[in-house]
Amino acid sequence: MWEWYGTGMMGGGFMWLFWILIIFVIVLLIRAARGNSSSNEQRANQQRETPLEILEKRYARGEIDEEEFQRRKKELSG
Repeated sequence: MWEWYGTGMMGGGFMWLFWILIIFVIVLLIRAARGNSSSNEQRANQQRETPLEILEKRYARGEIDEEEFQRRKKELSG
């Protein structure tokens, strides 16, 4: 009575919906792997920092010594 010759349950009009869902899931996985939102937030936070804050962070991380810190701080303030 009902013959499904080769189309199966996903044949016909539902096949396009299946592929759209597959592509949507792939896009979501790629975005999650990249971490776009977190890197955008990090860039925004870096842009809000003042030069003195950046200098203080570099000193705290040990990238520059106290003499360099004081010299650059003096240049920034005057």
